[in-house]
Amino acid sequence: MTGARSDLPSVRELLSHAVDAVGGAEREGQVRMAEAVDRAIRTGEHLAVQAGTGTGKSLAYLVPAIRHAVESDTTVVVSTATIALQRQLVDRDLPRLARALKKPLGVEPTFAILKGRRNYLCLHRVHTGVEDEPEDTALFDQFAISRIGREVKRLHEWSSDTETGDRDELVPGVSEQAWRQVSVTAKECLGAGRCPVGDDCFAELARAEAGRANVVVTNHALLAIDALQEYQVLPDHDVTIIDEAHELVDRVTSAATADLSPAMVTAATRRCGRLIDADIADRLLETGEGLSLMLEDVPPGRLDVLPDALGGALAAVRDAAHACLTALGSERREDPDEATKRKLARSSLDDVHDTAVRLLDAFDDDPADRKDVVWATGDRQSASPRPPALHAAPLGVGGLLRERVFGTSTTVLTSATLALGGTFDTLARQWGLPPAPQPTEKASGTATEKPPPSDTDSGPRWSGLDVGSPFDYRRNGILYVAKHLPPPGRDGLGTATLDEIAELIDAAGGRTLGLFSSMRAAKQATEELRDRIAHPILCQGDDSTSLLVNKFAEDARTCLFGTLSLWQGVDVPGPSLSLVIVDRLPFPRPDDPVASARQRAVEARGGNGFLTVAATHAALLLAQGVGRLHRSVSDRGVVAVLDSRLATARYGGFLRASLPPLWPTQRPDVVRDALRRLDAAAPA
Repeated sequence: MTGARSDLPSVRELLSHAVDAVGGAEREGQVRMAEAVDRAIRTGEHLAVQAGTGTGKSLAYLVPAIRHAVESDTTVVVSTATIALQRQLVDRDLPRLARALKKPLGVEPTFAILKGRRNYLCLHRVHTGVEDEPEDTALFDQFAISRIGREVKRLHEWSSDTETGDRDELVPGVSEQAWRQVSVTAKECLGAGRCPVGDDCFAELARAEAGRANVVVTNHALLAIDALQEYQVLPDHDVTIIDEAHELVDRVTSAATADLSPAMVTAATRRCGRLIDADIADRLLETGEGLSLMLEDVPPGRLDVLPDALGGALAAVRDAAHACLTALGSERREDPDEATKRKLARSSLDDVHDTAVRLLDAFDDDPADRKDVVWATGDRQSASPRPPALHAAPLGVGGLLRERVFGTSTTVLTSATLALGGTFDTLARQWGLPPAPQPTEKASGTATEKPPPSDTDSGPRWSGLDVGSPFDYRRNGILYVAKHLPPPGRDGLGTATLDEIAELIDAAGGRTLGLFSSMRAAKQATEELRDRIAHPILCQGDDSTSLLVNKFAEDARTCLFGTLSLWQGVDVPGPSLSLVIVDRLPFPRPDDPVASARQRAVEARGGNGFLTVAATHAALLLAQGVGRLHRSVSDRGVVAVLDSRLATARYGGFLRASLPPLWPTQRPDVVRDALRRLDAAAPA
């Protein structure tokens, strides 16, 4: 550390310089956001910023973040939800920005990407060849096993060429089974001090590089792991920027979810079987078989009560895993190969034991006070059988985020979709933040703008800011709600809805992205409309999603139908997309275990569970889906919502207030005429 600097240009000056250097144009929303992020960093007050597509929010948070990191000789962490945004930041935005800011800052800012240890090749596993067999070898035929062997051989060859060991840089990729043979989790790692190749460890080298960088790009899952674990994963930092913040709760929930299956018990037994007394290992294997038998009588879905027989099976697994851990004993001075086998065994046993304990503890409290929701999955009868398993997920992650993220660093959360129902408070509650206070004027230019602590504070101080969008939504977009259609039912798309879709696509001349609430609906629409309309229809699942999106973008007459990943993952500006169709409001499934349990918990506390959980979920996804229409300032078109409840239901106002301000109509003739005009004006 070289100490703080006080000779740097202002954020406004740096932003102007950066925009000029990358060939862009200064935007009002971008400036407002950059100044707000700078103020948050200086005051320590957390900030939520809604910044519409086209704002240039990456520059708006990176410029003040880099300035702070250089000024204070520290690290800023930027967390994203998707690999696509990580790659954009690391491969495009940060290199260009570092070069642009080198002269005004007097130093070239540095950056690094950091992922979980499992994403890096483990050279010790490569050299020792300690095998990690499939959890259930019965699932793999000889052809599959041979394929895995070829992939592992390729990984060994790649290990001599790669400079980073980063799985994402291996093209084409390999299966998860093959990658497990050459990687370790943090719990399985020997540690750099004990590992014979610790000095060359890719994961350790990435961590070291991250510790020296001004900006470290990571993902929400690793951010959650850093908050959940007792050991530190991310480098020391005093500012955290969370992009794609609308996905934060789901990603943290996923990282905090634990799973237990008979196959996991079998795998743990196999790992420890040669290291401890055979009788002790066999007892664990028997408890796994007992768990499998008990799960045969448990239907898939949420478990509100733990059946006695299943509880007994879980207790037996817990006790047998504990006995195996005791037999393994503490870490010993042994050769690295044996140490690796012992570490792998201990990691598997810990997972089995700790998850069994968590599942049993989940039912101890009164239902209104429970911290976890438990559910079962598995289907042995289907064409693609899934082995049975149990899962436990937190009912809320606000407490964790409040203590371990907001409590340890100044945090900026940003996305194109944060103000649901016209307020940030909806998501703030999920993040563990109190209702937003009224904004107050703060003095500037003082040595420190951080306010003194107050005994009356009810939680972390934060503010919300909507900087709008450069898009003229009302002039360039129509929100059409098909109020005349019957409400959607459970038996697939009705005739009237299919007719409506066909008429809209014909009017648009193709150019349609169909967002469906289920793959069943997407396939039904594809099959029934391919013979009715003159334009090609691609359906998610026909090929890889990226290839389908490319085909859709290249041919303006083509339509693309699909489900969840398309609601958030399609970026197709220009005339190839002038109509977005939403078949029904994207509420979570009634049998979704986590959503239904969270809804019930809110109601037990006297709140509106439907609005807090189901409607919030629908608002987020609907806003993301609507956002597919406008990807550039020149984009024009229609979003057609074929679910009349958006116009008729009491919660419709909340959902509409969560969307961009498109021009609204319920008249199908107006919409079809508008689509025909757009089609006629589009380039041939």
